[in-house]
Amino acid sequence: MTDIALLRQHVAKYIQLSAEEFELFITDFHPKKISRKAFLLREGEICKYEAFVTKGCFRIYYRDEKGDAQILYFAAETWWATDIDSFINQQPSILNIEALEDCEVMAINKADKDKLYEVLPKVEKMFRIMNQKSLVTFQRRVISSLGKSAEMRYLEFIEKYPALEQRLTQQQLAAYLGISHEFLSKIRKRLSRK
Repeated sequence: MTDIALLRQHVAKYIQLSAEEFELFITDFHPKKISRKAFLLREGEICKYEAFVTKGCFRIYYRDEKGDAQILYFAAETWWATDIDSFINQQPSILNIEALEDCEVMAINKADKDKLYEVLPKVEKMFRIMNQKSLVTFQRRVISSLGKSAEMRYLEFIEKYPALEQRLTQQQLAAYLGISHEFLSKIRKRLSRK
């Protein structure tokens, strides 16, 4: 499936656009390739794009005061990679968006997105719905982090994202779960015995 076809399929989950409307919509998206270990965004830069991932996987993280990577989320195919705070407010980011694999995205800048809202109001509805779903996901993640054991968080992750687990290193998954990779190894061993 082409990048444009993948984005069209994604849009169709939220709103219906005519062929002409979709042509207008897609003109504001630009393909970008990001090599493995390269960055779509680095801490201190202003986030210029919202990027729809068509190939590969990113990790979105910040570094705590010890220098450890604290992973907020992963963005694989059909997900969006951005620092929404930096993008909306046009201020320096505290996040890094790093390609874990060779990646391809369809990116839109803020001016073009704002223009799309004016000429295609349906697009604003789509992004509103997507943002609401993202907020629900983050809220659930915070509640899970605060109230569930590391083992339960791990089981939830592999249930919700079974294909993604296979693409991550143990260190990356452990950082996402907020535990050491040694502790994740113990959890996996314990579960394999059950």
